[in-house]
Amino acid sequence: MAEYKPPPLERLRTELDTREEQIFSSMAARSAEGIRRRPEKRLATDYRQQYAVDVDRILHSLAYSRYIDKTQVFYLIKNDHITQRMLHVQLASKAARTIGRFLGLNEDLIEAVSIGHDIGHAPFGHDGERFLCELCKKQGIGEYHHNIQSVQFLEKVERKGRGWNLCLQTLDGILCHDGEVHDQELVPAKGKTFEDHDRELQDRRAGRPVTLVPMTLEGCVMRFADTISYIGRDIEDAIRLGLIKRDEIPRDCVRHLGDTNGTIVYTLVTDVISNSYGKDRVAFSTEISEALRRLKQFNYERIYSNPVIKCETPLIGEMFEYLFDRFTEDIRRGNFESPVYRNFIADMAGDYINQHSAAEIVRDFIAGMTDHYFLNQAPARMRPEIRAF
Repeated sequence: MAEYKPPPLERLRTELDTREEQIFSSMAARSAEGIRRRPEKRLATDYRQQYAVDVDRILHSLAYSRYIDKTQVFYLIKNDHITQRMLHVQLASKAARTIGRFLGLNEDLIEAVSIGHDIGHAPFGHDGERFLCELCKKQGIGEYHHNIQSVQFLEKVERKGRGWNLCLQTLDGILCHDGEVHDQELVPAKGKTFEDHDRELQDRRAGRPVTLVPMTLEGCVMRFADTISYIGRDIEDAIRLGLIKRDEIPRDCVRHLGDTNGTIVYTLVTDVISNSYGKDRVAFSTEISEALRRLKQFNYERIYSNPVIKCETPLIGEMFEYLFDRFTEDIRRGNFESPVYRNFIADMAGDYINQHSAAEIVRDFIAGMTDHYFLNQAPARMRPEIRAF
């Protein structure tokens, strides 16, 4: 009997690529079509498909590990059951992959975009993003937005400044993921190049008008899933903290979506699948889209703008300004004992240092901080109290 010989690993990938042709929708992104800025010889014989490689690279990045201590909505609160950024990313990935599976899309690409989409979030969530944006504008380095910073980390900061060389389709989905924008439907902006991607990023950073639309259906699904994953979960967290009561959720929203996170997620996911199956777009029905829009408005008014959870926000802003000024001055003075040198600049590639100003380096350093690390960098006299709920 002949000895069994396993097939060459590259043949296994070819078989997977062939399988995609058999089971994927004709509108799905094919793994073999993944485009990288720099060809990598070793990937030519890798058994992993292109977007699966991106998933592995993001999952093993240092920035990914810091999700564990980054704010989603509520900060300076001692409660082990409140959603942090890590859990949000996992919930978004699950919702997006569920939708993608039933639409016949590429789940590897969806997962890569999902787990990478919030890597650029500053400490203390959207409040931290707002403070950092104002500081960056004052320094003349453009606006700060977490979707831009996610690309910045993955392309130019990770791996000591060498970046991960991810596929264009993955980076595009991350840049265009904005779940704050309410869309009833999204049609992919197909055919983008790295030049298009770079131009969109530069326009957004410069504050120029730009409409960011993902180039793949997978990216569009992730953008919808971002909202789906946080809208009901934030309500549950707010109820747990005593900020709102369940019977205060608008009745018309409850009638269409339900009044628990599980029901809301199931309703929204089901509606997207029903209204997108076999189509060249991702969409909600009109009724569900309008109910979701009203529920978002309720969340903004009763949760995200609630003064009970904003009492320490001005102090957080003062700490951002203090640390930005301090680290910028440390770089200008060549203070090699500063944390910005010891924990960030010291082992970075020369290209990164040469291509970024002091303010841009500080932006990247602060944006990458966890909430806990950020607080520890500020003087003890400035640190706010962490409250138990």
